[in-house]
Amino acid sequence: MNDSEFHRLADELWMAIEEYFDNWDGDSDIDCEINGGVLTLSFENGSKIIINRQEPLHQVWLATKSGGYHFNLKEDTWVCDRSGKTFWALLEEACSQQAGEPVSFQ
Repeated sequence: MNDSEFHRLADELWMAIEEYFDNWDGDSDIDCEINGGVLTLSFENGSKIIINRQEPLHQVWLATKSGGYHFNLKEDTWVCDRSGKTFWALLEEACSQQAGEPVSFQ
């Protein structure tokens, strides 16, 4: 993957997350803000989830209250380099925990 392709794929990921939370109808308020290559989700309890791109490594990084994760693209899916879980599965777990209600990207 070259830098241009990485940016396109990361942008698609950012837009999917932003679109999801623009249409969020849960009980808690979750704000989504994109600033450059960083996407921040802010929760009512003051916690945050930070998602950023690591261009030199062609990775997406996810920082949550429960820990940090690094993702590589494998067969069109962002996969954690330690656990093997998908980006969407880990983001769903973290958002549900930090929002205090189920968040599902299915």
